[in-house]
Amino acid sequence: MSTKLTPIAPPQGPSATLIYNDWYPAMRCESLHGETLTTVMLMGIPLVLGRRSDGRLFAMRDSCPHRGIPLSCGWFDGQNLTCKYHGWAFEPVSGQCKEIPSLTSHDTLDPARIYGTAFPCEERDGYAWVYVPEPGSGRVRADEATLPPVPEAPKFGPRFRTQHLTADLPCNVDHGIIGLMDPAHGPFVHQAWWWRKQASIHEKEKHFEPIEQGFRMASHTPSANSAPYKLLGVYGEPITTSIDFVLPNRRYETIRAGDKWFSSITTVTPTVTNACRIDVYAAWNVFYHVPFVTTIATFFGKRFIEQDQVTMIQQAEGLKYDPTLMLIDDADRPAKWYFALKQARLEAASTGQPMKHPIPGPVTLRWRS
Repeated sequence: MSTKLTPIAPPQGPSATLIYNDWYPAMRCESLHGETLTTVMLMGIPLVLGRRSDGRLFAMRDSCPHRGIPLSCGWFDGQNLTCKYHGWAFEPVSGQCKEIPSLTSHDTLDPARIYGTAFPCEERDGYAWVYVPEPGSGRVRADEATLPPVPEAPKFGPRFRTQHLTADLPCNVDHGIIGLMDPAHGPFVHQAWWWRKQASIHEKEKHFEPIEQGFRMASHTPSANSAPYKLLGVYGEPITTSIDFVLPNRRYETIRAGDKWFSSITTVTPTVTNACRIDVYAAWNVFYHVPFVTTIATFFGKRFIEQDQVTMIQQAEGLKYDPTLMLIDDADRPAKWYFALKQARLEAASTGQPMKHPIPGPVTLRWRS
């Protein structure tokens, strides 16, 4: 099930430096069928997406390399994407030009040597994931062995239900991500009888450890002041949860109670340099046979994300003046780690040297929430 929250006004705040050479979720795949073309903005790049007649997804820069008209204005027959201006036709997965109608028998130009900008595009968890290389790095093929794995939520069995939520945020990706990993805002932003109340705030202690490209909140018993976790107590099994953050933008959460499980992947994706989009994909087998469980989960999940969205809209009013900000220990340490990880990755990309992980080892953090 997929739910899209109400679009918001254009952002006016500061931009963020973007991380390239990785996969980002461009959009959900529900509308990519037949000869339909869909346009999205990703990392400041206008894209046109579709699905070939053999089922393969494609993502091209929405611009004909000939004269720049959007390719989405043209025609797609399930095989080739044809520009409406001069009829140049492209195979959209590779971007290779297949035909230039204006050429005559006297021309020596080989259309097959011309490529529109095509990006590797793969389907996972109902998303079209697009690999975005560093600008100027040249054409990247989808079958290149050097590409990292396409992200997806972990699953622990063949039978599960799913839910998807998405919301636009009027801030740059940095503010979206540190809001995503912020452990202290819950009792204030998400006050509700079904989640928690401000009066339930108490001291917490969590253990963290470095992982490749990120960090992990080690497996632990979830907070006792969150109603959804309490519901899992009906299974009579110990409840554990672990949370990973992985560059450039992914938060994984796994909750286990015996053979019952819930997992999610949440991403904050830059649409442009000063705006982003949050996507939550969840899979679970808890309460599998309870009627309307997906409808109920969608209702409460949508409310939860809306509370974050409203807060980010309000924060954007202050951020558009680019104020000086401060981060504190220990509640803001994950945010500090994110900025340090991002800087380390950007430096590694610029120098060609291996990335130096900024977190030296296991760390225990304490805060109240």
